[in-house]
Amino acid sequence: MAENRWTVSRRTLLRNTVVAGVAAGALAAGAVRPTPGAANPGGRRVAVLGGGVAGLTAAHELAEREFQVTVYEKRAWGGKARSVGVPGTGVEGRPDLPGEHGFRFFPGFYQHVPDTMRRIPFPGNANGVWDNLVAVPEARFARRGGDDFRVPLGPRSRAEFAPDSFRETLGAALSTALKMPPDEGIYFAERLLVFNTSCDARRVGQWERTSWHDFVGGHARSHEFRALLSRTLTSIMVAAKENVASVRTIGTMGEQFLGNPMGIGNDGSLDRVLNGPTTAVWIEPWMRRIRELGAEFALGTEVRELEVRDRRIVAARVVDETGAQRTIEADYFVVALPAERARTLWSPQVLAVQPELAGMDNLVTDWMNGIQFYLRRSADISRGHTAYIDAPWSLTSISQNQLWRRKLTEFGDGAVRDCLSVDISDWNTPGILFGKPAKECTHEEIAREAWAQIRAHLDDRGEVLGDADLHSWFLDPGITWQEGQRRNANADPLLINTAGSWEYRPQAHGAVENLFLAGDYVRTNVDLATMEGANESARAAVNALLDVAGSNAERCRTYTLFRAPELEPLRRIDADRYAAGQPNLFDVPV
Repeated sequence: MAENRWTVSRRTLLRNTVVAGVAAGALAAGAVRPTPGAANPGGRRVAVLGGGVAGLTAAHELAEREFQVTVYEKRAWGGKARSVGVPGTGVEGRPDLPGEHGFRFFPGFYQHVPDTMRRIPFPGNANGVWDNLVAVPEARFARRGGDDFRVPLGPRSRAEFAPDSFRETLGAALSTALKMPPDEGIYFAERLLVFNTSCDARRVGQWERTSWHDFVGGHARSHEFRALLSRTLTSIMVAAKENVASVRTIGTMGEQFLGNPMGIGNDGSLDRVLNGPTTAVWIEPWMRRIRELGAEFALGTEVRELEVRDRRIVAARVVDETGAQRTIEADYFVVALPAERARTLWSPQVLAVQPELAGMDNLVTDWMNGIQFYLRRSADISRGHTAYIDAPWSLTSISQNQLWRRKLTEFGDGAVRDCLSVDISDWNTPGILFGKPAKECTHEEIAREAWAQIRAHLDDRGEVLGDADLHSWFLDPGITWQEGQRRNANADPLLINTAGSWEYRPQAHGAVENLFLAGDYVRTNVDLATMEGANESARAAVNALLDVAGSNAERCRTYTLFRAPELEPLRRIDADRYAAGQPNLFDVPV
């Protein structure tokens, strides 16, 4: 635990964008999908290796279809999505203060995760865990030196996606909301129009291999443009760098962002969060439901090796928390580990059967971890997320007490009245206090530096956060200080969708007959390292398993992302132009 108070001064979100549409006719909370009448005589035992969102999704879907599932996890259920108690803070019968890897939000384009949530019963909720989602009404962009602005996140009226109106309306809205020169708002709208009218072949063949920075011409634009539309949409939103994140990934997210406010292809409000600590209001009810369906859980189990024979996994070799080695046998194996851990299992024997998995060594991870500041009074910062635009560590935050059903005075020592949960997206840029990147700061220095950067943004027009307001802080326990190296290690890095990385990402199923992959690195429609991507990939893995098993169970439902139907004729034109080696119709030099 990292808990402290200190004296400093000085003053970063938008993690938002989008939020998604759930299926018409979604099942009521707790309802079980139709189950199979028969499956392959080869067996129904499934070992799910990994207990994060991907692993729990796979276990849920398989258990609903009456497979015998055991989930194996080394560290903690829920993975990066979990919350964690701050050790030793609960007194007089109160639970420990809630900490987390970093705050999470559920944008409107998410459809797979909400569908799962509706099938997790929760006391008093007609729609299960889904009813624990709360819409936030605004996002704040805080600038160092003032000139902050807020963007309302409510619904908008449906507008036609004709090219001229798209360019003019969106350009004007960006210029007004983001306080940038009108010509730059129009320019950015034109770049989005290029992407939105691009055919699938161009998206994969050209935009997948182009960085977002190059696509928007960030090097030639104003500071405001670079800060908001180049850097914010990458580093803050998806922990990527604008010079390496692909146009295909960032452009697709922007496409969903545009559709959501008009109520198209979404599950609800543009930006939603949970109404309590994640583990309490989502992960624990989810595990209860999976257990009710017959699955089992084994914590403290680290997978070390997959044994291959005749193009099948015959066993997984694991080590338990005591250090004892044992063997897990099953008919099917779902590897639901993060990319950096999954690729350690690809032995020469596995690669001899499925050589494309070697490409995963080219996938890139970076850091996006959180710190929570517990406050003695409520923080009147924003009714939603806040982006600290000029913060060198690309900070974003949300004040949680205003959104939680169970208030923070019921945790810890009873003196905490708010929690400012902060995500640090850039761990490689020197800060303003110590002149060091977060990776090279002690935990105390990280806390002081993040606090100073936030205050530098908020206190320029009067003090919003005072040092006396700070009760304590808690850094993501995945960050550990290595004294010998004078730098931190990170047990929970985040996959980054770098330009050209699609070709290195595997499908959910390949040549190893009974091996299935679930994780946000697997090729998915959402194409982004998110809970949504993890959930979608797990559904793809289960569907492939059902095919191999010969099961007649209903397949997991999967969803497509929004695309403006008005622009489809232009995408067909673009398909011909791309095949002829010509640029997009709207991609003209400036």
